[in-house]
Amino acid sequence: MSAAPLLALDDLDAGYGQSQVLFGVRLAIAAGETATLLGRNGAGKTTTVRAILGLVPASRGQLRFDGRRVDGWPTERIARLGIALVPEGRQIFPNLSVRENLLAFAANRAGAAAPWTLARVQALFPRLAERAGHMGHQLSGGEQQMLAIGRALMTNPRLLILDEVTEGLSPLVREEIWACLHRLRAEGQAALVIDKYVERLLGLADRHTVIEKGRVVWEGSSEALRAAPEVWHRHVGV
Repeated sequence: MSAAPLLALDDLDAGYGQSQVLFGVRLAIAAGETATLLGRNGAGKTTTVRAILGLVPASRGQLRFDGRRVDGWPTERIARLGIALVPEGRQIFPNLSVRENLLAFAANRAGAAAPWTLARVQALFPRLAERAGHMGHQLSGGEQQMLAIGRALMTNPRLLILDEVTEGLSPLVREEIWACLHRLRAEGQAALVIDKYVERLLGLADRHTVIEKGRVVWEGSSEALRAAPEVWHRHVGV
């Protein structure tokens, strides 16, 4: 990993009011790297994502993006640095068309040489082109997930965070999403992926961080995690 990761959480504590959820969490993602955050429901994965985005304040430790300390920054300012979230539950705008959902987020603040545009997103997900005039609420769950990913890509993020993007999808649509994630990795898109399908993540990600009860209990490469199935059976399996 690069000596200066794109994203770095260092000994981070965070929670809600008097309830502490994260305890000394550490996580690092290099530019162009695909990483995962693994753990059972309630382990602290979503709180970690919310802390990265400034939605949950850090009470201790540091959060750095591209070498810049950003803990304590408002969410909008952090997002403008180039972090985009595909949230659990999709959260698309139901009363906007597919085209409007995508164009509402179009930006290229980092000046990408080959930015994500409406045409590129529609080429990635042809169904979004077919349904460009449909309202968000008229889409199937799988189409809404494609739209949520496309919407995040339209911001041309330096780091893409995907929270349970294959959850509740049909096997066919799930395969489309996995194919999309592999393509993004091949194109050098840095990503943090949260998902329960560890076997699929082993073939996608460079590094994995496993948390339980808000604490990091294991971290390492896909090769190391593949060689230690007891780790993910103990901390990730149902």
